[in-house]
Amino acid sequence: MSSNRKPDDPIISLRKVSKKYPIYDRPSQKLIELLTLGRKQRHREFWALRDVDLEVRPGTTLGLVGPNGSGKSTLLQLVAGILTQTRGDCYVHGSVAALLELGAGFNPEFTGRDNVYMSGAINGLTRTQIDARFDDILDFAEIGDFIEQPVKTYSSGMFVRLAFAVAIHVDPEILLVDEALAVGDLIFQHRCINRIRKMRQEGKTILFVTHDLQALVRFCDRAILLDKGRKIGEGSPAEVAQQYQALVFDRERREAGEGEDWIQHEEDGSLPEINTIPHIHNRFGAGGAEIQGIVLLSPDGAIVNEARAGEELQLLVSVRVKQDLENPIVGVTIRDRLGTEVTATNSSYEGVTLPAMSAGTAVTVAFGIKMPELRPGSYSISPAVASGNIWEHKIEDWIDNAYIFDLAETDLVYGMMRWSFDVAYRTISS
Repeated sequence: MSSNRKPDDPIISLRKVSKKYPIYDRPSQKLIELLTLGRKQRHREFWALRDVDLEVRPGTTLGLVGPNGSGKSTLLQLVAGILTQTRGDCYVHGSVAALLELGAGFNPEFTGRDNVYMSGAINGLTRTQIDARFDDILDFAEIGDFIEQPVKTYSSGMFVRLAFAVAIHVDPEILLVDEALAVGDLIFQHRCINRIRKMRQEGKTILFVTHDLQALVRFCDRAILLDKGRKIGEGSPAEVAQQYQALVFDRERREAGEGEDWIQHEEDGSLPEINTIPHIHNRFGAGGAEIQGIVLLSPDGAIVNEARAGEELQLLVSVRVKQDLENPIVGVTIRDRLGTEVTATNSSYEGVTLPAMSAGTAVTVAFGIKMPELRPGSYSISPAVASGNIWEHKIEDWIDNAYIFDLAETDLVYGMMRWSFDVAYRTISS
C-alpha cells in the first residue's frame, strides 16, 4: 500500500472501466484471425463491462447485484487481478483474497497439504507463515486425514471447505466473494458467514456478489446494481435491492405481457382485469377456463414485489372462461423458495360463491391479505381455476409459481413463521 495514501482514501477505485470479449461462432474463425494477423475479423464483440466508475473505502462491505450476465463476476475478477480491463483504470491498494470459484487454483493431483502451501505462496505467504496457520486451516476445513490425499479424491464439500479455509487464513485486506457461500451444507454456510462477519468487525474490505437480497441487506454497507455491463444504481442495500427487484419484475412483465398493459383499469373503479402472468413454467388443467393474469397490489394500487409483515395487500387473479362453467372456483397456493406449501385458499373455501359463467366471459377475484410474520425470503404464488366445489372439483387451469415476491426482514423470526404466545413464569426458591 502506498505510503502517501490517507486512511480514508479509496482502497479500490475503478474509473471508466470496460471489459470486452471476442465471441467466435466456430473455433475455425479464431484460427483464421490468427493466420491473417487480424486482417480478417471473424468475431463479434461482447462488452461485459462498460464505463464503470466505483470507489470503495477501507472497511466497507459492498454488495454487487444484478441479473445473470450483468458483469458482476467480471468486475470481481478485474479487482482480483485475474483479468485486465480493455480500457479504463483499476486501482487496488492492499492484499486480496478471492472466493470466486472455490479451489480454482488447486491442482487435483496434489494432496490437500501441498495445495494449502501452494495456494498460500501464490497469495504472498512465506512457508513459515503458512506453517503457523496450517493447524487453523485444517481445523476450519474439517477434512481430517484426507489432507494427505490428492484433492481429486475429495467430495465437493471437502473441496469447498479446504478452499475457503485457505482463502480466509491468508488474512487479506480485501476479500472478494462471488456466490461462493451458496455451496456446502448449512453448517458450513453458517461458519463461513460468521467468519465473514468477524472480518467485517476487523475492518476488512469486502466485495460481495449475491442473488440473496436478504444477505445483501444484512451484511453490506453499500450496494451497486449492474445490468448489461453498466452500473445503473448505487446506494443503501435496501434501496438497491428494491431497484433490482423492480428491474427484474419489469423485465418479466414486459416479456410475459407481449407489449400489452398489465392492468386494464375499469372506468367505474371496479376490480381491474389483469392480463399478464410473470412466470409460466408448469401449467396443466382440463382447459375449461384459463388464468389470464395475476398481480399483488399495495393499498395505493402499486405493484408489489417486496412485502413486509403486517402490510395489507390485495392479490388479484383474472380468469377467462372458455367453456360454460356452473360452479367456478378461483384459488391460490403460496410456497416458500424450497417449495414448501405455506398456505392455500380459494373463493369457495372463503365462503364466496362465484356465479355461473358462460364461455367468453371473464372474472377478477381479489384476495385481501394481511401479511403474517413469516421467515424473510422469496415466496411464490400459484393461481388455479376449477369447477365444482372444495370437496369435488376439476382443475381447469393451474400455473405453478406464476408470481414471485420477496418478504423483507422486519423482525427476528425463528423457524417458518412467528406465532403469538403468552409467556408466564414463576421462580422457585431452593
